[in-house]
Amino acid sequence: MTIGKGRKIGTVAVCVLAQLLIAIDLTVLHLVLPSLSEQLHPSTTELLWIADAYGFALAGLLITMGNIGDRVGRKKLLLIGASLFGAASVITAYAPSSELLIAARALLGVAAATLMPSTLSILRNVFTGKERAAVIGVSSGLTILGFGMGPLVGGFLLDHFWWGSVFLVNVPVVVVMVIAGALILPESKNPSPGRIDVPSVLLSVAGMVGIVYTIKEIAYQGWGHWDIAVAAVLGLGCLLAFVLRQPRLAEPLMDLKLFAQRAFSATVGTTILAMFAQLAVSLMFAQYLQLVVGWSPLKSGLAGLPGMGGAILGGVLAPLAIKAFGRAVTIALGCALSAVGFALYSGIGVTIVYTDLLFAMIVFGVGLALILSVATDTVLGVVPKDRAGAASAISETATELGGALGIAILGSVLGALYRRELVVPDGVPPEAAGAISDTLGGAVQVAAQLPPEQGALVLTTAKLAFVDGLQVTMLCSAGLMALLAVSALFTLRGVPKELEDPEETSPASPVGAAV
Repeated sequence: MTIGKGRKIGTVAVCVLAQLLIAIDLTVLHLVLPSLSEQLHPSTTELLWIADAYGFALAGLLITMGNIGDRVGRKKLLLIGASLFGAASVITAYAPSSELLIAARALLGVAAATLMPSTLSILRNVFTGKERAAVIGVSSGLTILGFGMGPLVGGFLLDHFWWGSVFLVNVPVVVVMVIAGALILPESKNPSPGRIDVPSVLLSVAGMVGIVYTIKEIAYQGWGHWDIAVAAVLGLGCLLAFVLRQPRLAEPLMDLKLFAQRAFSATVGTTILAMFAQLAVSLMFAQYLQLVVGWSPLKSGLAGLPGMGGAILGGVLAPLAIKAFGRAVTIALGCALSAVGFALYSGIGVTIVYTDLLFAMIVFGVGLALILSVATDTVLGVVPKDRAGAASAISETATELGGALGIAILGSVLGALYRRELVVPDGVPPEAAGAISDTLGGAVQVAAQLPPEQGALVLTTAKLAFVDGLQVTMLCSAGLMALLAVSALFTLRGVPKELEDPEETSPASPVGAAV
């Protein structure tokens, strides 16, 4: 699609704004939960659903929404999704009960599922070759910035307003995005889309929600609960039925032939494993800075900004690195830098040395942006434009699934290490000892209710146990990223620096095909 330079810049701005909106909303809720709990008094189960309804709806509908965008038009779907996001934000902000808040958060997840694949597929249709790689690099860096801005924006608003303001701030952004999008964004869709297979939609939604529910509940409760077993069986069964059904359809919801291209399948796999380690770290360090170091949410958000600057730098450098070293080496370099960042993080202690943390954040941010920028551009570059929405959805699903796995598995590892290292001081009441042993947050709450001397001792031992567990978790993550760096050199070997549009490539030699 050929459009003017000014309209291209406007297209990037609208798409990045949508991605920032989603990224901020993904990370801001954790700051809101304490204030929200005081006003709405949700039960423990309701609190979990408030936290998870967004992620369940998002993960379950990504594949479906990507395909709908290919059929009805990506611009149309983005504008509908943005309007829905704004309306859901208002409902969330003023929700008078836990039940309505859960429903509103699920509606936000549905809206986010329309936005994520739409933005990437619009960029795929407007930009090609080196230009696309540069745009994806910048947008990936700015999206990572959004993850860092969540605590910052949330901390500022919570210091001055009520908890609903964190969601209400979305509304003016949505208004700007809808007006600008209607005027600037070009429309694109699959010229001969075919019908959407409803059974495939139901299987994909049930399968993804079942798997994500299983992962999250294992992180919260551990193994051995009947609902987790049911969700795991249902999720795996539905996903298996979904995969078996696709080859029999003339217009599959997920084109499994895409995975026959090594560039596509290897990059999706790399994304899952990279996000496995990356997203868990952001949540762990939110706990570290606030509960161990004792910083406010706003100060913690400000402290993380240099890392976000590193991410923007990595996004800008990504196309230059591709040109100089190729895609395999660039992703391997990103994984190696992430491994170095994790290794540096493992040196943290109960007392923070911010200069050490600063260097680790910047190295880590550059590495993460290199991985995501090149991975996203590769996934979009090897598929036809008319399947851009479906490919974008697969890429975003890999990101979501990898992040959920990381939070569940690495979070469980950190929790197990915390409990193993923790020594509850003598004299602590048995009912308090359970909360102390459960989480660091529980220990902080209990310590505030104990006599000052005993509370200080509990707090010190809990912080030491948490930091010991965090150090081991960081070293495990460093090892994973080092292995992923080596793997990328082999799995992505031979993928061209500049990917030609599949429409212009001979069918006899598909881009990045397995050899």
